[in-house]
Formats: sequence, C-alpha cells, structure tokens
Amino acid sequence: MNDLEKRYFTDLLKKYRTGKATEEETNFLIAYYNVFEISEDIVDDNNDEDYIPVKQLIKNRVDKQIGFKDKNHFKSVWLRYAAAAVILIGITVGGYALLQNKAQKQIAGVVHDAAPGSNKAVLTLANGQRIVLDDSGKGEIAKQPGISITKTADGQIVYQVTNAQANAGEQAVQNTFSTPKGGQYNIILPDGTRVFLNAASTLTYPSYFSGSERLVSLTGEAYFEVAKNKSMPFRVRSQGQTVEVLGTHFNINAYADEQSIKTTLLEGAVKVLNNTSSVTITPGQQAVVTGNTITRHDVDTGEETAWKDGVFAFEDADLRSVMRQISRWYDVDVVYDDNLPDDKFYGEISRNSKLSEVFKILELNNFKFRINGKTVTVSYAGKGLAN
Repeated sequence: MNDLEKRYFTDLLKKYRTGKATEEETNFLIAYYNVFEISEDIVDDNNDEDYIPVKQLIKNRVDKQIGFKDKNHFKSVWLRYAAAAVILIGITVGGYALLQNKAQKQIAGVVHDAAPGSNKAVLTLANGQRIVLDDSGKGEIAKQPGISITKTADGQIVYQVTNAQANAGEQAVQNTFSTPKGGQYNIILPDGTRVFLNAASTLTYPSYFSGSERLVSLTGEAYFEVAKNKSMPFRVRSQGQTVEVLGTHFNINAYADEQSIKTTLLEGAVKVLNNTSSVTITPGQQAVVTGNTITRHDVDTGEETAWKDGVFAFEDADLRSVMRQISRWYDVDVVYDDNLPDDKFYGEISRNSKLSEVFKILELNNFKFRINGKTVTVSYAGKGLAN
C-alpha cells in the first residue's frame, strides 16, 4: 500500500470515529475490515488510537445489523458491504491500484480476465442486409418504404416514419434486432416504443405497425416502455407466452436456458397468456410461466430491471443462476466442479466491473473461479465466512 492509499484509509478511520463518514465510506470500512483484511502497515503508533475504537464500533454495528441470524443472512450482509466497497474503491483516489493489489492475493487462480459487455448489436433487415451497429456511424443507416432508420449520437437506434402514405400500398416486412453475448442495445420502434435489449437477445418486429395490433417477438431479455395506443394493443410473444399491453413499462426475461419466463411490471397493467391460462398483473408484480403453469407474485422490480441500469442484482439467487447472467454479459462459458453447495447470493455488483472484480465479491461465499480464455471453472474451497 502506498502513502496516498494509506493516508486515504486513515482519514476514513478518523471520519468514521467522529461520525462524519458517509454511508458509502462506512460500508467501505466495514467491508474492508472483515473481507479484504486490513494491511499491517495501516496500523502503527501514529494511528493506533484511531484504529482500535473504529474496530470496536464496526464490530458493534455489524453485530447489530446481523442480529445473530442464520449463516446465510450473515453472508448476505457481508456481500452487500463488499459490493459497496468495490464500487467505492473504483472511484476513490488511489483506490483502483489498491483493488488490483488485493486482487493478486485474493484470486490467485485467475489466468486471464474479461472486460464487461458494451453496446453491441446487429440489425438484420428483411432483405438480408446486416448492419453491425457498433461499427456504423451516426445518422441514417438504412431506409425502408416510408421509414428512416437512424443512429443517434448516443448510439440509440430510432425508426422514424417519413411518409405514412408510402406504407399504404406496402406490406410490412420483418426486421431483426439482436445482441451477442457481451452486448446490449436500445431501440425506438416505429410506434415510439422504446426497447432496452439485454445480452444474447433477439427482437423481431415489423418495419411499421398496421392493423389491429402491434406484435413483436422476443428471445432473451428486454425492458419495454410501450407507447400508448388504445386502438392497437402491443403484444410480445416469447417462447409460448404472449404479453398484451396498451401502454406500460415492463421487463421480460425469456432466455432459453432459464427454467421459467418472467414478466415483471413497473407501470400500467399487462395480461400474460399461454396455451392454457392467463393472468393480469399490476405494478410490483411478476408473472412466471413454467410449462403450462402461470403464477403471480410480488417482487422487487428494481432487482428485476437492475441490468438496464448497469447492475447485477442478486437476492436469494443460486450459483448457476448467477453464472448464467455472468456468462451472457462477459461472453464466457462456465464449467462446474462436482459437489458444489446450494448457497445463495445477495447484493449488487456493477456490470462495468472486470470479471475478476466480480469474482472477488462472489468468492465471499468461498467459491473459487478460474478464468482461462473464454472458460470459467467454478469450484468450492470449503468453509466460508459464516463458518
């Protein structure tokens, strides 16, 4: 630890002791104290009087928040604190170097690393023309009858009706908007509906909407902000289910490798249908389609849509569910060792983090992750924090 990093940390100790530390700084100290282990060179004769009372204050605070609950709750508390610590380290002076130094000790098994995903997508027009959007410049990128397709300065794809009469004698054609693993993208459809497409997802839609409905198809995950049109309902088909709306905000998770299709509503009302039944959900609810069964329950909508805001959010998530999200965003394959425990994960991690930084957080449950090229091997190292 260099002098600048040491001075930053000791200043935080003093701020915490005098009650002047912010919530982020407090979470950082708590996580650093018990997760990363304080370096011996931080505590010396000059700051021992600051460190010792802070150590006790932190212990008292953690004991109070844990409330002597079960070991999984203990893990959840530390995972939340550690996530906050990693975020704070990334934005403080000298913090990134500190994080990198700790990474060498914490993840000796990492052979390579992987950068997070970014804005990447391909637009495939009805005539077969493929436009790689991350390579294309801003401005008009394609034309269809009565429609101009443009890319804005911030990288968003926008369909604009330039001549409605030009569509009158034309039949709408199907376009496909797809993201690879490690990609995401936003698009505004011809009716003004805004769609945020997550990694490894595909949206198929007409070049313009006509008739009695606005019908699109989705595989993967997307967040929709549907333009209101009472005379023309908006419908999303995905793996045997249909979501019907008039104008609303909702998220659909319909990846082929997930056991269920999840539709989460943030605003308005939607009806979710499959071949045998249907349910209507209200804001704060989620419809889950598993086979021919549809269930409905309340959820934390922030957790379900965190990906759109650049965050992995885990709440009682099992290891394989976590790794499926990581696999899509970092474009890696995952291999599991035998006899992995059924631990649950909690907390939030920035999707802008490098893969090794994400694994530092997940290793708090005492799993180990080895990155070799495009393959991640997951193993278990024995007793974790709570044991």
